[in-house]
Amino acid sequence: MKGKVLFITLLLSVLLAGRAEAQRCLPGMKGIQVSAEMADGFYSQRNRKDAGYAFSLALFTYDKGGHKWVYGIGMMKRHYPYRKTRIPLAQYTGEAGYCYNFLSMPGKTVFLNAGLSGLLGYERVNGGKRMLEDGAVLQESESFIYGGFVTLEAEAYLSDCTVLAFQLRERILWGSAAGHFHTQYGIALKYIF
Repeated sequence: MKGKVLFITLLLSVLLAGRAEAQRCLPGMKGIQVSAEMADGFYSQRNRKDAGYAFSLALFTYDKGGHKWVYGIGMMKRHYPYRKTRIPLAQYTGEAGYCYNFLSMPGKTVFLNAGLSGLLGYERVNGGKRMLEDGAVLQESESFIYGGFVTLEAEAYLSDCTVLAFQLRERILWGSAAGHFHTQYGIALKYIF
């Protein structure tokens, strides 16, 4: 009799306890993310002619504690004012890094991450042409670039497999004709397999 009462009590507690939360950020889980970001300000033809934009595609794998490894490719494009025209700059990079989860809400729906990544890539200024329209000559029109990213990211789960993230990133590069630092902010949509 005691066994039946215990079994019924356990069964009722499971049924009435509410829904179970999905298991998230387990070691070995993989996903893909697509990011769209603004670079060095808000990109607008009227307001900021020197601001730019960036896009990236990345794969990530969760490690213990909700931390993750990230591997991706990206492109940043922006313009630099020069007299009455603008000089385009495009950077194509590969990224590898680690994101540390330093805060997760109960229920595992919101996460805050900080990350460091290494970058390696290629830069083209003015489409690779050294000569400008007014006859001036650029010192560098194409070069290899290297450096890293410092990232702060807030993730919110929309469903068990879909995540919306807000990112603030600082791109630090050497070998570039455009300076060492570029601030990027934007959103990312992630899908977990």
